[in-house]
Amino acid sequence: MKSAVTIALVPDIKTGPWIFWHDLETSMAKAASLGFDAVELFTASADAVAPDRLAALSRRFGVKIAAVGTGAGKVIHGLTLTDPDAHVRSKAVSFIADMIAFGAGFGAPAIIGSMQGNAVPGVEYEQALDWLAEGLNILGKQAEDQGVTLIYEPLNRYETNLINRLEDGVTLLQSLETPGVKLLADLFHMNIEETSLADSIRQAGSSIGHVHFADSNRRPVGGGHTAMADIVTALQEINYAGFISAEAFPWPDPDEAARQTMASFNQYFR
Repeated sequence: MKSAVTIALVPDIKTGPWIFWHDLETSMAKAASLGFDAVELFTASADAVAPDRLAALSRRFGVKIAAVGTGAGKVIHGLTLTDPDAHVRSKAVSFIADMIAFGAGFGAPAIIGSMQGNAVPGVEYEQALDWLAEGLNILGKQAEDQGVTLIYEPLNRYETNLINRLEDGVTLLQSLETPGVKLLADLFHMNIEETSLADSIRQAGSSIGHVHFADSNRRPVGGGHTAMADIVTALQEINYAGFISAEAFPWPDPDEAARQTMASFNQYFR
């Protein structure tokens, strides 16, 4: 398994579960110095970072790109795959498609979390799920064509009323026409929704394509009460070989959060 740390590069956003903030070059340098294998980027759009510059920094610091987040599509533009307005859904698909192409240039998947949206008042749950599946089918096929996977993230009940548990995420993926979509096992969300994090990971198995590494309170691992040893065993049992990426609050500050994350990664995975 490989380590990654998140970098938020959206000026409009001042708080959130990302370790490093705003300065791409400095953040990648710090990630490299601590021994991270990769960084996960949260950008305002697909053209917010010049690919040539990112490639140069990746080579310079020996740090790969683990994934790219799409959440700015909702946070900044209000776009979701389940909006009742078909025009908005189409714009959401286009935004994510651009992020897929951006990430694919580095062999990195795009992540759909908040852009999945909700079943809003006046929209039946099954209708919202149909819209979500429609978007995932389109985007999953595009990811396949570009040699990457698309990562879908079940969120906790306070962030979406669609898919909250890995088990339901597997059911959704099995209903799709494309195998190009995998699940994100986010330990923070799972701590709220799953009866057993380890058992949920075992049951999801090969459907898991990415892991977000955070403790029960979304601080860096070691700052809460998540039973990490059991989770590590489950990941080993399903032969997970992807990234373990720190999407956690920068507590008490970004540098210490990054150090704590790497110490925990080394403790459990090395």
